[in-house]
Amino acid sequence: MSKSKLGISDREAEVLALVGQHRSNAEIAAQLFISVRTVETHVSALLRKVGVADRRALAGRAAEFGPIEDGGAQAAALPVPLTSFVGRERERAALRDAVRAHRQVTALGPGGVGKTRLALAVAADLATEFTGGAWFVDLVPVTDPAMAGAAVARALRLGEQQGRGLDESVSAALGERRVLLLLDNCEHLRDGVAPFIEHLLAQCPNVTVLATSRARLMVPFEQVFTVPPLSLGEDAVALFLDRAAALGWPVDAEQSARVHEICGRLDGLALAIELAAARLPTLGLDGLSASLADPLRLLVGGRRADERHRSVRAMLDWSQALLTAEDRCVLRRVAVFAAPFTAADAMAVAGSAELDPIAVADGLARLTEQSLLTMVPSPRGTRYRALETIRQYEREALAAAGELDEVLARHLHWCSTIADQLITDPASATRDWQRAFDAVADDMRAALAWVAALPERRADAYDLAISLARLAFARNLIGESQRRYDEAAALTDDPAAAAAALRSAAEVAGCRMRGEDMYRRYRAAGEIASSAGDSASAARDLATAAITAYRMSDTFAQPVAAGEAAALLSAARELAGADPAALAAVALAECGVLADPGDRPDTPAAITSADTAAATLPESETTVPVAISRARRAVDLADRTGDPFARSAALDALAAAQCWVGDIFAAAETTQRRVALLAAMPHTPASALEHVNALSEAAEIGIGVGDLRGSHRWAEQLRDLPLLAERGDFATSALLVVAALAGHIDEVLTASGRFIDAWELSGRPYAPSLAPAAAGVVWAPVLGGDAAPRAEWLAIADTLDGASGHRFAYRAVFDAIVLLDRRQPERALAELASEPDALDERALWIWRHWYVALRAEAAVSAGHPDARGFVAAARTTVSGNPMAGAIVERAAALLEADGGI
Repeated sequence: MSKSKLGISDREAEVLALVGQHRSNAEIAAQLFISVRTVETHVSALLRKVGVADRRALAGRAAEFGPIEDGGAQAAALPVPLTSFVGRERERAALRDAVRAHRQVTALGPGGVGKTRLALAVAADLATEFTGGAWFVDLVPVTDPAMAGAAVARALRLGEQQGRGLDESVSAALGERRVLLLLDNCEHLRDGVAPFIEHLLAQCPNVTVLATSRARLMVPFEQVFTVPPLSLGEDAVALFLDRAAALGWPVDAEQSARVHEICGRLDGLALAIELAAARLPTLGLDGLSASLADPLRLLVGGRRADERHRSVRAMLDWSQALLTAEDRCVLRRVAVFAAPFTAADAMAVAGSAELDPIAVADGLARLTEQSLLTMVPSPRGTRYRALETIRQYEREALAAAGELDEVLARHLHWCSTIADQLITDPASATRDWQRAFDAVADDMRAALAWVAALPERRADAYDLAISLARLAFARNLIGESQRRYDEAAALTDDPAAAAAALRSAAEVAGCRMRGEDMYRRYRAAGEIASSAGDSASAARDLATAAITAYRMSDTFAQPVAAGEAAALLSAARELAGADPAALAAVALAECGVLADPGDRPDTPAAITSADTAAATLPESETTVPVAISRARRAVDLADRTGDPFARSAALDALAAAQCWVGDIFAAAETTQRRVALLAAMPHTPASALEHVNALSEAAEIGIGVGDLRGSHRWAEQLRDLPLLAERGDFATSALLVVAALAGHIDEVLTASGRFIDAWELSGRPYAPSLAPAAAGVVWAPVLGGDAAPRAEWLAIADTLDGASGHRFAYRAVFDAIVLLDRRQPERALAELASEPDALDERALWIWRHWYVALRAEAAVSAGHPDARGFVAAARTTVSGNPMAGAIVERAAALLEADGGI
């Protein structure tokens, strides 16, 4: 059946095609420039229209509805050249065969020989043979080898996933998909490209890489295909004639010998021939021949030019000689741009006292007419770029003219100005802001690489590194953000600035769920502050490192050594003095020791003697009141500092302590205070981590007190956070539980698609905190009449939870709901047989009220002799909880109707 008959819109057809490629909702949203929520809505509609039960079945049916018109996924993967591809039939067929036969092929040749055009033609030929598509990655603007994987991720429309870098995100996203990657211009990034390709091919068995480069990449299994110059007899002449005709200057047949001679002098190099053809309207064939006849002009190669580059250099020397002095100046100055630039950008960087900015704009037009620059269409207006061969040549010319440092300094100033504008722009989450950043990011990276190598300009390098770190975080490139903060810390001799950069790096590491990175950077910041005599800051940093060991223990690959966190806490106490912020941090770390008993240090030597004595007494008599007391003290101290992040962390500790003692209503109130506090905070690494944590806990605790409406609201906010775009499993986990309990089956099915996509892309990790979400999916389809996915989702829940001792309560609750719906109260009561007070409070967590209420209902429905006692006990426990209270009252009504068993 056609998509039109099913009522599938064009936008839904685009979404369907990408679902068929097994793209996550976040990837689809990024590619189509729509929100994740909109994608979820389209997927839900498609499930209904196509008539399938789940996302996997929908992906399997996607191919039945044909390709997408008007810019589908694969059509956008390869750029469309503005000019026709001429000749090279033999090379095209040979390279095509090589790509079919080998997983990594390098098209090798000098600059200007035509590697990119040939590789693009071959990729277009083979695109339909790769079900995951053929994708072009332009590496020309990339100046940092470490960003090679980021460039590939950007081309694939992938964002960074928490807990993994962009290289790993690319591997995870491609997985088993059959994909052709065309990596263009690799020679300047071999140190980054080679390990990336090796890792990618090892992790993704169906990926093929076609690279273009001037030098071998030296990776295992590399197959080299040497791209020769155009054959003089046919292809070279054909290319010249084609480009001349396109300019409106067709060459008569009797002049073909002259064309053959010109192409021969240019050694059949495609770039040289195209530039020569561009001169035809102004010089004619006679003028071209005369210009190329000058042996001095032709053979100037420069001391660094090897034989295979000599003719390219000669061709560029010749092109330069035909320019006015003003245009030569413009061309060499715009060569500092790493990425396509606008006329305004060029005027800012290339303009000077001796070169009027208006003349720069006029020069761009003339240079484009002469094929020395190319125009690049852009949603933000016309942009220009120089081919990499020309750009490298012009950088040398800039140095020879003695202008390199001056122009690079202006380029640095331009980058810094743009960075400041982007940082102060409040619309950082919009598509236009993202495009603006993407357009200049590679230039900022290039400017940073230049200035960081100059000892006398380390202050400028530090400032740009900090700006780039902030912008990368706003763009959700959190891995790069952390790296830039680390770089900034190494670029400054100011201890305070270095420590501040490390703290920011630690906060970003926390957003990446990299607890060890966060811990190490806070420790390093504390050591720097201590060495500089800043005892208060050192105390805060060391205490925060200790807090990290407790709060984020589940994100450590290896646990902190026994006694290490306690030793940091002891050192922080000694350094804190009377500083309010330091005292608040120490108090918060002390809460971690007691409020998270599973993560207490094995060697509590650093705990005060009074605390040690208290720890030897029964928990009910000492630890619980001490935990609450310490948490309240931490909140009080944090309030005195006025620091919202300290207040948020202290409120988190208080809520944890309140949950620990079973006062979930107090915990709910505390958590809501925390959410309200963070809602007004700007989006920074420090606020982002707190916000994610606060919304997650608010949604969970809302379930515990029966506030499903509020819990749903917070779960939706969590789902829509940009930081979690690539962590759909975590982003939708709370929503899945709330929607399941509320009976919103369609919402469960929609969100479950994003959950499973992201979890599988992350490598199906062990994650106990996500297991209740999978259990919720198990239950929801059963009530919706579709029991087929039950076994699969139970297996997912088992994988997530592993051998966790906390699984009992939520599994029992969901199983009891299903069994009671099926009128099997005896089995439901068996699931809830354990006395609530006999269970670990951490296992009951938010489920205590649900557990006792359902237990009462099951006891009544099963005719248990002490059903009245179950109801009475439940009434006391769930008082104030509207959801659990309704279940208990329903059980009480049933009990009375049955005559009061």
